[in-house]
Amino acid sequence: MAIAVLGGGCFWCVEAVYKDLEGVSAVLSGYAGGRTETPSYEAVCTGTTGHAEVVRVTYDPSVLRYADLLRIFFTIHDPTTLNRQGNDVGTQYRSVIFVDGDEERRTANAVRDEIAAASVWDAPIVTEIAPLLAFYPAEPEHHDYFARHPGAGYCRVVIAPKVAKFRSTFHDRLKQGAA
Repeated sequence: MAIAVLGGGCFWCVEAVYKDLEGVSAVLSGYAGGRTETPSYEAVCTGTTGHAEVVRVTYDPSVLRYADLLRIFFTIHDPTTLNRQGNDVGTQYRSVIFVDGDEERRTANAVRDEIAAASVWDAPIVTEIAPLLAFYPAEPEHHDYFARHPGAGYCRVVIAPKVAKFRSTFHDRLKQGAA
C-alpha cells in the first residue's frame, strides 16, 4: 500500500470523492503543512496555523498509479484559485500536494505540467507541491462527514455535485457498488 496526502479545499469534499475510487482502501481527513503541532479544526479555520485541510489516501499502487490519483485530483477541485475553493477562502483551503521523496515530487510536477499543457483550466495552476513533514488526523467528527450528513446544507449544495461529477467522469474507476 502507498499513501498520498492532498489538499483541494474542504477535506470533506476530497474525502467523499476518493472513498469511491477503485484501489483506495482508506481516506482520512486531517491537516498538514503548518507550524502548529496537533492542530484543531477551530485553529486551522482561523488560517493562522499554516495548515491546509488535507486527506491522507491509502491506495494500492498495483490498482491505482500515483500519477492517476493526481490526474483525478486536478479534476475534482479548481487548482487555479489561490487559497480558496468556491466560498471557502483562506490558506487552509489551498491546492497542495504533499510529497514524500524525490520520485513523488517528480511525478507531481510532471502531472501538474501535463494538466497545464492540456489547457484543462482557463487560468494558470497554482497548486503547491511541498514535502510532507507531518500529517495530523482531524477530529473524529470530520471523518466520513459526507456519508454521515448527506442532508446537511453544505453536503447537498457543495459536496454532492462534486461527487456526482466525479462518479460520472470516472465511472470506470469506481469501486463495485459506488454510484
